[in-house]
Amino acid sequence: MNTPHVQVLAKQSKLAANQLSSTSESQRNLGLSKMADSLESVKQQVLEINVQEVLKARQNGQSDALIKRLTIDDKVFKYMISRLRKVAQYPDPLNRVLSGHTNPNGLQVYKKSVPLGVIGIIYESRPNVTSDAAAVCIKSGNAVILRGGSEALQTNILLADAMIEGAVQAGLPQHAIQIIRTPGHEAVNELLAMDDYIDVLIPRGGKDLIKRIAEGTRIPVIKHYDGICHLYLAQDADPAQAIELVINSKCQSIQVCNALETLLVDKNCAKYLLPLLKTALAAKHIELRGCAQTQKHLPDIYPATEDDWHSEYLAPILSIKIVNGIDDAIAHINHYGSGHTDGIVTQSLAMARQFEQQVDSASVLINASTRLSGGGDYGLGSVIGISTDKLHARGPVGPDELTTYKWVVYGNGHLRE
Repeated sequence: MNTPHVQVLAKQSKLAANQLSSTSESQRNLGLSKMADSLESVKQQVLEINVQEVLKARQNGQSDALIKRLTIDDKVFKYMISRLRKVAQYPDPLNRVLSGHTNPNGLQVYKKSVPLGVIGIIYESRPNVTSDAAAVCIKSGNAVILRGGSEALQTNILLADAMIEGAVQAGLPQHAIQIIRTPGHEAVNELLAMDDYIDVLIPRGGKDLIKRIAEGTRIPVIKHYDGICHLYLAQDADPAQAIELVINSKCQSIQVCNALETLLVDKNCAKYLLPLLKTALAAKHIELRGCAQTQKHLPDIYPATEDDWHSEYLAPILSIKIVNGIDDAIAHINHYGSGHTDGIVTQSLAMARQFEQQVDSASVLINASTRLSGGGDYGLGSVIGISTDKLHARGPVGPDELTTYKWVVYGNGHLRE
């Protein structure tokens, strides 16, 4: 298939977004259902082409972490389908009256939720982003331009074409979902210049990619650079629960943005908790790096440096610091954290409330794994990513986060006096 120039894609998306914004909830949900059905029909082709791209990535010396993100197996494919169907069940984010009133002169004023318009998604290695992004954008009435990494180009094209076919079957605009079909940086650079047509860019990938996108465009960008996630074990933390939460937060999936990177342990429970934690983490082959106080309890671990507190490892490494109470823990998180996900383990409601009120992060968890901070576990269905920005979206970016609002005013010949 011939690839249209990026500007042509952008113009087509703008027209499609205008049409999509006036579609009904039932039509968009039908589109999502048809998209899932269409993906089901090409499952074997997707798995076969993905195997080839994974093999090529291995031959090119790509890291194990990238290979894992690139791979679609039967379980991942079923998960992708389930996310499409689940987001269709999510309440309609559009045309909600957010606030309103009637003036004494009878002028009716309200604001309602509407789509952002055209969303550009630039991502690396994860083909499941293709289906997640399309699902969230269609649900929220936005047109989407997809630009995946070259390592998954054929997988992404096959996924996108199937979803386009399903969307069109449901009567949605032909260009509501589009994908850039050429590898290389030139197409990305063109996309960054399309501020006349694209309303928001969302990069998914490493820090270098996100920084390059954010610094190279005038289009608003929803982003997060780092996931330096903390878990604070308060002095009254239940030992068994604390160990389970640390292990799950760190080890359930090491190379993701909401995995635990720094563990903060209250000085009043460190003596008996740290040896238990070390044993549990050693069984998972996690390298520990500790502050000077931590090393007094665990003398054979590596010393933690200032760089460790700033590090998103995305690897089997965990830094540990003993803190002098909850105020010290909160100060450390707000200084070194990336505003992504931070949690506390405590039996005290007062400490839980202080932590959630004072920690400046997109997600704050009480007695729960940091790995839960995402769309699926928050009940949002599909999400496009996590935002550590405060404007326009914060935390998981789902259908609601891809809307804005407009003011609507009904009068009866009202004039400005």
